[in-house]
Amino acid sequence: MRVRAVFFDVGETLVDEERYWRENAAAAGLRPHVLWAALGKTIERGEEHWELWRHLGLERPAVADGVAYSFEDLHADALDCLARLRSAGLFVGVAGNQSAAMERWARESLDVDVVVSSASLGVRKPDTRFFERLVELAGVTPGEVAYVGDRADNDAAPALAAGLVAVHLRRGPWGQLQAT
Repeated sequence: MRVRAVFFDVGETLVDEERYWRENAAAAGLRPHVLWAALGKTIERGEEHWELWRHLGLERPAVADGVAYSFEDLHADALDCLARLRSAGLFVGVAGNQSAAMERWARESLDVDVVVSSASLGVRKPDTRFFERLVELAGVTPGEVAYVGDRADNDAAPALAAGLVAVHLRRGPWGQLQAT
């Protein structure tokens, strides 16, 4: 069976989140390295990224919800990769645990067949139902869908459990710290 559809996670897969985290740190009145240390702690413990606020003893700043990605945040290889896959005739999608605002940004910024998020799907990774929905959207069988993501725990392992081809991209903090 060959891959006919490829879905990409967003943060650290297509988008470099360094500016995003810097702005979150500034909104909380923190130096970036303090926030990044707390992020490392959440990764080490296998927790969701928002747990870093608990480790810091802080409420997530309300303004942090307004921090969005920009076109300039895309990794240098992202647009070319998406274009090459589409030109090869593959169905290309973007799907991650993102807000409705991030989903809108991706729709406006990326030339892909579909953009969905946990906000619109009503289910979050690592729940296998998230990946089952992607298979439905692509209109193919699970084994014909690849999911590319930076997290072993939230992307690769649950994609495999749902019968998809999993691609663990080793970039960003999760990609560098988590074993495949």
